[in-house]
Amino acid sequence: MNWDDATDERPERLVGAAADHEDQAVEAALRPRDLGEFIGQERVRQQLDLVLRAARQRQGTADHVLLSGAPGLGKTTLSMIIAAEMGVPIRITSGPAIQHAGDLAAILSSLQEGEVLFLDEIHRMSRPAEEMLYMAMEDYRVDVVVGKGPGATAIPLELPPFTLVGATTRAGLLPPPLRDRFGFTGHMEFYAPAELEKVIRRSAGLLDVEVADDGAAEIAGRSRGTPRIANRLLRRVRDYAQVKADGVVTREIAAQALEVYEVDRRGLDRLDRAVLQALLKLFNGGPVGLSTLAVAVGEERETVEEVAEPFLVREGLLARTPRGRVATPAAWAHLGLVPPQQGSGPGQTGLFGP
Repeated sequence: MNWDDATDERPERLVGAAADHEDQAVEAALRPRDLGEFIGQERVRQQLDLVLRAARQRQGTADHVLLSGAPGLGKTTLSMIIAAEMGVPIRITSGPAIQHAGDLAAILSSLQEGEVLFLDEIHRMSRPAEEMLYMAMEDYRVDVVVGKGPGATAIPLELPPFTLVGATTRAGLLPPPLRDRFGFTGHMEFYAPAELEKVIRRSAGLLDVEVADDGAAEIAGRSRGTPRIANRLLRRVRDYAQVKADGVVTREIAAQALEVYEVDRRGLDRLDRAVLQALLKLFNGGPVGLSTLAVAVGEERETVEEVAEPFLVREGLLARTPRGRVATPAAWAHLGLVPPQQGSGPGQTGLFGP
């Protein structure tokens, strides 16, 4: 049960990693409270445990922490665990909410000593606020500018020691001066199916849902390596089992339920399959341009590129090439289709050549 705050991915997708209002309400009850309860991310968890233990032994403030990785892997949960392990309160905000340096100054000036400030999507913070954060992280001080033009005056404001926990889904967009000011950086990896089964069984216990081992495995295999998606699928399968069966989630019940919700055995939903089907059936597997592919599936270019493609590429079903999008042999096999025969010319394949 490790999750993140919402991102720009459309939350109406059952297999989308963004958190909708239902997710946020349920996650509050399911989040682990300490590192011992946290499932997965073994390397990050061990490293972070050392950082926090050392800070407690010094009776000081923990180093600033940067957590990167895809949505839904546990960045928000870890930030709350950091505050709990240090026995301090946590303040939660996000990069898009801080558009002016004054917004950040108001938050920083109200922090208590040792408090954790969680800044989600930190790469989307405005540049003036970002530059103010440099000094705050390093010297625990900010300069508040009063007035405008030649008569403007900078008033230094001392801050109590605090711990900044930054979370980002796009670490490459962070400027190096900001990255260098974090004492610990952890990258969150996608979960293995066995880890997701543990997540599902723990959530099932908290939600009072009876889940067989094979039922947990079936849900885990369709969860895209993401705990948030695993918990969302568990709730939908629970509803199906309650209405259509005896309430027990078995492999058969889970498979039937997720077929109703159009989530296949590899975690692909309607949009993912539409992209693959258009690529294979209309364009003989490609290469085809992104705009053309988007028109073929009736979606915006950005939707195909940012919502569907990342998972298809990660699963080895689609490849991005200089000439366009190309389906892999795994895509043909997954949809049960036969790749086109080689053309008559040397090195020719289908309509598009080599």
